[in-house]
Amino acid sequence: MDEISIGLWTTAFLLFMVVIGMRVAFAAGLAGFLGLVWLRWNGFDYAPDRFGKALEISVKIAGQVPHSKVSAQALSLIPTFILIGYLAYYARLTSAMFEAAKRWFAWVPGGLAVSTVFATAGFAAVSGASVATAAVFARIAIPEMLKVGYNKQFAAGVVAAGGTLASLIPPSAILVIYAIIVEQDVGKLLLAGFIPGAFSAIVYATLIIGIAVIFKSVGPPVTGFTWRQRFASLPPALPIVAVVVIIIFFVYNPFGDAWGTPTEGGAVGAFIVFVMALARGMRWGQLKEALIETAKLTVMIFTIIWGVLIYVRFLGFADLPGAFSDWITSLTLSPMLILVCILLAYAVLGMFMDAIGMLLLTLPVVYPAVMALNGGEMVSAADSSFGMSGPMCAVWFGILVVKMAEFCLITPPIGLNCFVVAGVRPDLSVQDVFKGVMPFFVADAVTIALLVAFPAIVLWLPSLA
Repeated sequence: MDEISIGLWTTAFLLFMVVIGMRVAFAAGLAGFLGLVWLRWNGFDYAPDRFGKALEISVKIAGQVPHSKVSAQALSLIPTFILIGYLAYYARLTSAMFEAAKRWFAWVPGGLAVSTVFATAGFAAVSGASVATAAVFARIAIPEMLKVGYNKQFAAGVVAAGGTLASLIPPSAILVIYAIIVEQDVGKLLLAGFIPGAFSAIVYATLIIGIAVIFKSVGPPVTGFTWRQRFASLPPALPIVAVVVIIIFFVYNPFGDAWGTPTEGGAVGAFIVFVMALARGMRWGQLKEALIETAKLTVMIFTIIWGVLIYVRFLGFADLPGAFSDWITSLTLSPMLILVCILLAYAVLGMFMDAIGMLLLTLPVVYPAVMALNGGEMVSAADSSFGMSGPMCAVWFGILVVKMAEFCLITPPIGLNCFVVAGVRPDLSVQDVFKGVMPFFVADAVTIALLVAFPAIVLWLPSLA
């Protein structure tokens, strides 16, 4: 059997294990290891006395891959970004952000829901985890909305959808993972996420206002805040703005050289929020809880990376990425149509896999194909299919797939944010949350379509770096 066939059969086995419920990390690691053994033994013509040698070689490869990749300095961004989010919660920066958004936007139709979206966007700017964002605002925002008569399904859907913004707005753990897998500049990708993330929040807010205008009982406006109260709410929320500005200057200083690397920016941001939390009365028990939750989420992400990287190494030996790229470029369809089909495939795949696992499994195959569609890694904008250079295409495609990962966080049957919101709120079932997020599928589809049609939304900021 040739290597491509082995790669396809092993990939089919992996998908089968995921569909029947095995965790992505273990399914990918097992499929990758078995695939390596199969490839090596195939190279020995399946000689019985050579199976032990094939197994020995595969064990060495599988054992070396996780450490060599996960020890990369760039991955240290992930725990620091997650820690920033949990410390911000215990520093009560999240409640301050929500209170400020409520006083400024609650007067519009669906105002508390709009406030929730903008508050989650603000919190996303100091938190790298969508799950943490959804969990925090399920505690803060849903009771406020229910108190004034919001439909409970709609309130839950707003929080679950708003939490996805943390995947796109830096600091984003998924953007860092994408940058490492495709070996692109982390700083430019983080910069590229700001405008699309803010744009997504505006699209969500517009949708909410439209729904509240048509169905007046869904989300009544809240009035009564004076201008004095509105301006008084801003100072408690300013620390989040300060942390965001500091991280931006570390990644990209518009007035000169950058102050440091993104990794150093994440560490400094975590330290600043830690000091703020202490100043606002955080106690040892809360710090311990923040550290434990950060460790849990970090271990989960790193475990997925370990397992998937074994599978990725197997794909390299099987040359499946190269074969897929050749097949994609041989199609007679337009490159843009092929790209749209790839994004639609992500939407389907996201119904059965978590966002991080989906990206880690698919990018080693899909990314080279998209680069080949555009004309290659080093193509100039003038000679490219999508009208952008190779490095800019990598950034643009990264934002698109991360936005698709956001979409997957709220799609049934395993939309993780929906399960988190239902878990935090015992008065809500998972079915309630899934019903509540359905309108946001339309908002995400509109956002993705506009990002595809107008790449400048993504590329303007990183083009300045």
